[in-house]
Amino acid sequence: MSKGKSFRDAMKRGMVAAPGCFDCITARSIERAGFAAAYMTGAGTAASLGYPDYGLVTMTEMAANAGRIATAIKLPVIADADTGYGNELNVIRTVREYEKQGVAGIHIEDQGFPKKCGHLEDKTIVPLDDYVAKIRAAASAKADPDFLIIARTDSRAVLGFEEAIRRANAAIEAGADMAFVEAPQSREETASVPKLVKGPCMLNMVWRGKTPDLSLTEAEAMGYRFMILPGVLTRTVVGACDAALSELKTQGRHPAPASDITPQQGFRLSGADEWDRYRTQFRDQPPRAAE
Repeated sequence: MSKGKSFRDAMKRGMVAAPGCFDCITARSIERAGFAAAYMTGAGTAASLGYPDYGLVTMTEMAANAGRIATAIKLPVIADADTGYGNELNVIRTVREYEKQGVAGIHIEDQGFPKKCGHLEDKTIVPLDDYVAKIRAAASAKADPDFLIIARTDSRAVLGFEEAIRRANAAIEAGADMAFVEAPQSREETASVPKLVKGPCMLNMVWRGKTPDLSLTEAEAMGYRFMILPGVLTRTVVGACDAALSELKTQGRHPAPASDITPQQGFRLSGADEWDRYRTQFRDQPPRAAE
């Protein structure tokens, strides 16, 4: 079964919630926690490479990170693909490259450069015709019919809520499998999106972002099929690292860990059990029977 099919089957059972990961460690944490999917955050990926989320990370860097994550876990992974990294030609290559990496789907947005996190100011929006052409190109490029093309529009902040809905519906008509209206700015707007968009909808829940804080249950009741929480682990990791290093600096000794994981347990969390079997598996083989 493809990862796209696995993700679609999970949505049939209810709204899928996917915390954001930026590497294999955070991806495996999501899997151990029992979530049905993981989301590769573009902002977290950019930060892990030393950049803000301003479109500075290339398609190949993003796709490669998505591939590492998809290989490390069994969950379907939905990945940020920014603007598709150019025009329709670039979008076609983007879809092909991400799909080869084994992810379940990607989202492509209608921002110009420099692109930004959807909950920041001063974004540039491309013309509707350019956006729709890229969505058509993306839909045409996928080899697996279950690979998801999620059309993200950031137009709410620049052009208003009605235009965001218009763009979401235009993207669905152009072949997108799901619409992602980024950063609705009130509870009423957030609840209206699934009612006004003629297709499945995704919600991005950013802590202290522009969208009112909703629980998973509330989002599902509004009609959302997929919800991401992209910064939940990035923010946690940064806070834990800063606290541990501050304690080390002031106390002059190894700080008490937030979780009591031994070195052996840590390696097991990274898949050591599988690799330990290989150490001896190929040494003592039974002799071949005479032909």
